Amino acid sequence: MTTFALVGAGPGLGLATARRFGAAGHTVALISRDAEKLDGLTADLARDGIQARGFAADVLDIESLTTALHAAAAALGPIEILQYSPVPRADFMKPVLDTSADDLDAPLAFSVKGPVTCVNAVLPGMRELGRGTLLFVNGGSAVRPNPNVAGTSIAFAGESAYARMLHEVLAPENIHAAQLIIPGAIRPDAEHSSPEVLAQRLYGIHQQRDTFRHYSEPLPD
Repeated sequence: MTTFALVGAGPGLGLATARRFGAAGHTVALISRDAEKLDGLTADLARDGIQARGFAADVLDIESLTTALHAAAAALGPIEILQYSPVPRADFMKPVLDTSADDLDAPLAFSVKGPVTCVNAVLPGMRELGRGTLLFVNGGSAVRPNPNVAGTSIAFAGESAYARMLHEVLAPENIHAAQLIIPGAIRPDAEHSSPEVLAQRLYGIHQQRDTFRHYSEPLPD
């Protein structure tokens, strides 16, 4: 049995994707800063018959993030699928003319150093398995920079570049890197961007293993 590791576990998209991958037979490792929240999510999944455990870590803390992923693999089985989808902090989203160089430290650590740390932690196990999937979830500013949210626009662009390079260099090793862009808000009533629809989309990306970038719906004009 292999593990689906979710970085940025929460009650919306995170829980829905954990449930979808868990229903497919994967054990589930949930990673976020809030240990109490993780307990609630694992209890929800247990009621569905899904084996899950929470591992507390902060994506801005490289050591804790690496430790959590290694502990997840040791406890639950090798990580075959990694989803990186933590929600950016509100203070990352300043207008571009109000953004200083120092204001970019945390967004870049969150969206570039965090993904690099996660990939470095799980890649050896995927290579041993002979397969793997790396899923990166971003908002529309990853592909259409928004001057009202400069920190995430800049940092998501870096994450996108990193993920695309992984897509190219890891494909010969049967490790698929892909990005899902969600242009609007995730809402339970959204036709294309409800948690359940997005979870199914991410599972489909894992199975189909074709192109790098996917959109939940077209970017608005």
